[in-house]
Amino acid sequence: QVQLVESGGGLVQAGGSLRLSCAASGRTFSSYYMGWFSQAPGKEREFVATISWSGGRTSYADSVKGRFTISRDNARKTVYLQINSLKPEDTAVYYCAATGLMSTRPNAYDYWGQGTQVTDSS
Repeated sequence: QVQLVESGGGLVQAGGSLRLSCAASGRTFSSYYMGWFSQAPGKEREFVATISWSGGRTSYADSVKGRFTISRDNARKTVYLQINSLKPEDTAVYYCAATGLMSTRPNAYDYWGQGTQVTDSS
């Protein structure tokens, strides 16, 4: 079992940067693929990025390619999402999640954090 806690959200102006963190508990963190999803008010949860257990493979939604970077530190049991060049449409609650298979589908993920809010303050 994995428990996930996100942090690092907040207010940032359009064009600014932010780094989200997701701390995991449990001894098997390094065996999970990790993902980040976003959910704006009134919208469905959407895929943002995913990373393999080793960190060697990543995948991104087209809307964030070149601006967002997912990474992980297995020794710290933490996955990160670096957000650069923030756009107003990036405003959402961001969730991290864990799965045994690399996937862009929310229903493929077994464990979820509580989310952290990212808001464009412009």
